[in-house]
Amino acid sequence: MKCNIGKKDRIFRYLLGSVIILLGIYYKSWWGALGLLPILVATIRWCPAYAPFGFSTCHEEKESA
Repeated sequence: MKCNIGKKDRIFRYLLGSVIILLGIYYKSWWGALGLLPILVATIRWCPAYAPFGFSTCHEEKESA
């Protein structure tokens, strides 16, 4: 799988996942487990929702010849 998530996108997903988990703990709800999804996506640096559209926030450096 090719990287399609950039640095800022990864940070946002880590923060979002953490907030969802903390809200789940605060409200004693299993819905907080959904916070693992953005954290997993940020960790593997590949978003399945971006793939069909060819969207990418990952800015890889191109090799110079």
